[in-house]
Formats: sequence, C-alpha cells, structure tokens
Amino acid sequence: MAQNEYTILIVDDDEDLSLLICDMLSDNGYDYLTAGTLDEAYEILEKKRVHLILLDINLPDGTGFELCEELRKNSEVPVIFASARTSEDDKITGLDMGADDYIAKPYSIKELMSRIKSLIRRTYGFKEKAESYTLKAGKDNVICMDTSNRKVKRIHEGVESEISLSLKEYDLLKYMCEHKQQALSKESLVNEIWGAFNTVEPSTLTVHIRWLREKLENDPSKPAFIKTVWGVGYSLSENED
Repeated sequence: MAQNEYTILIVDDDEDLSLLICDMLSDNGYDYLTAGTLDEAYEILEKKRVHLILLDINLPDGTGFELCEELRKNSEVPVIFASARTSEDDKITGLDMGADDYIAKPYSIKELMSRIKSLIRRTYGFKEKAESYTLKAGKDNVICMDTSNRKVKRIHEGVESEISLSLKEYDLLKYMCEHKQQALSKESLVNEIWGAFNTVEPSTLTVHIRWLREKLENDPSKPAFIKTVWGVGYSLSENED
C-alpha cells in the first residue's frame, strides 16, 4: 500500500466484509490494517500507530468491549463499533466505554465511509491533504518537512541538505510538528508513535529524541527545536530571531 495520511484498523472476523471495507478505504486514500481476533488487534496496536479503529463486538477470543475498555486506559484513538448486536443496551455499553460512534450491521458501505471521514475530521482536523512544516531557529538553521514525500531538509547557513530519518524518527518529528509549542508527555509520545499497547521502555523515546537533536540542532546539548519540559516530556519550539 502507498503511504497515506491515516491508517484504519479493522477488527472483525468476517474476512469477506473486511476485504470489502479495505477496498473502500483504499479507494478513498486511507491505509488499513486488519485483525480477526483480539490477540491480533493487540499485537498490531503494540507495534503500529493507527488513527481510527473499526471494531466488531463478537470476536473469536472475546469482545470488542474488552479491547475498547483497555484502549481507553491510555489512548484516545477514535473507535467506531460496527456490530450485528443492535440492542440499545449494547450501544449504550459501547459508547459508555469510550467509543465515538456505533453503526449496526448490515450497514451501507457509503454510510460507513461517511462516518469514518467525519470522525477523522473531528479528531484530526481538515488535513486530508499532505502537510508541510517549516521550523526556524534563527536565520542560519531552518528545518522543512514535507509529508507528501516524507522528506525532511535542513537549511544551514544557506546550504540545503536532506536529513535521513528512520521511520520512528520521522513519525516522532511529524507528530511533534502537528502539536508544535505544546508540552507533550513522554507517555503520550510513546503511545502515539509506538502504539497504544506497546512494550517500549521510556528510554527508547529518550534515545530517539537524542538522535533527532543530533540531526536537527546546531548544538544538540543546547537544543533550539526540541526542548525538554521538566517533569512532563518534550516540546517542539522555534526561535525565528
């Protein structure tokens, strides 16, 4: 699949339906991942960052309610329940556990796509197209990030050069650009970049921050871009003077 802006995780043991939804998502410019069981979903969420979860209730090894409940302990990723269980109690249970929407099976594929797009817009804003970011630390150090081609460039003393970033370094910098000037906790950064059910040690984030500083900063020991917020985590700032 091509690299798109948003990735949808489909958790459903109906393979034919999942394939149909995958085709629809691909046609609308979304990436997708699929899981047929809770265990498969947990494994994906340990390793991948997803932007929305389409979640069935009845699964071979448990219920979608269990996954949603665990998810809400450390993640705000949007969840849409899609289930043949249509009782009012089931809908209330799903929404009370933190789901953002509930659609009953059988449903219209067009309606499902409309709900996914609407929830993506509400959660992430109107960012259907690729974004570009420019960060400045004085006149002699400028960082340019273009998400359309996943390239990051540095302009230092008038000389432009491309910065080579690993996948996680890129995802980390992109997420911080999306939340520039905000104090981001270490926990939120780890959950967003490595997945809600990750087993990553906090030191892994520290190492990636150090690597980014070495590639972005004039003096990594006195960072102008990635600042430490003591007792919280990190903040992406800039100084245009």
